[in-house]
Amino acid sequence: MARDEFPGWHGTTIIGVKKGGEVVIAGDGQVSLGQTVIKGTARKVRRLSPGGFDVVAGFAGSTADAFTLLERLEAKLEATPGQLARASVELAKDWRTDKYLQKLEAMLIVSDGKDIFVITGAGDVLEPEHDVTAIGSGGNYALAAARGMMDSPRSAEEVARDAMAIAADICVYTNGNLTVETISA
Repeated sequence: MARDEFPGWHGTTIIGVKKGGEVVIAGDGQVSLGQTVIKGTARKVRRLSPGGFDVVAGFAGSTADAFTLLERLEAKLEATPGQLARASVELAKDWRTDKYLQKLEAMLIVSDGKDIFVITGAGDVLEPEHDVTAIGSGGNYALAAARGMMDSPRSAEEVARDAMAIAADICVYTNGNLTVETISA
């Protein structure tokens, strides 16, 4: 099958919500190949502890590429303990300039409980304007749903779970099997 005929992997919605002194990153478990669900229980949110500092990361895109980026992020965090912003910028710079890393197809949401960032292969390290961000095929649905709930009395986890449920109802590449990690500053 020629590369341009390959149906491509789809799936994943990852959301990050910062509210009430904590950050929640949640991700669905669906991996699809074209029109077929290959797996419904993938784990796309991870807790990292480089240098003794906890960081939660969620990824969308190629799993192998995301793991490569997570390993690089861990190395950056070990070199700059407790400095997520600096480590994220250093990763984004490498990702943008390294010929090998430029080919990686993934995005990350990372948080240390204080800050939350989206890291992209375009060299971006984005801090969400409204304390909520989302990536992946259902990301825009989850983002819109969460933004509508941010002024409610719901906790960060409730907002994340409810937004993911809405995204799963709308996006065929998103399911309701969630991995949820919470981190506080």
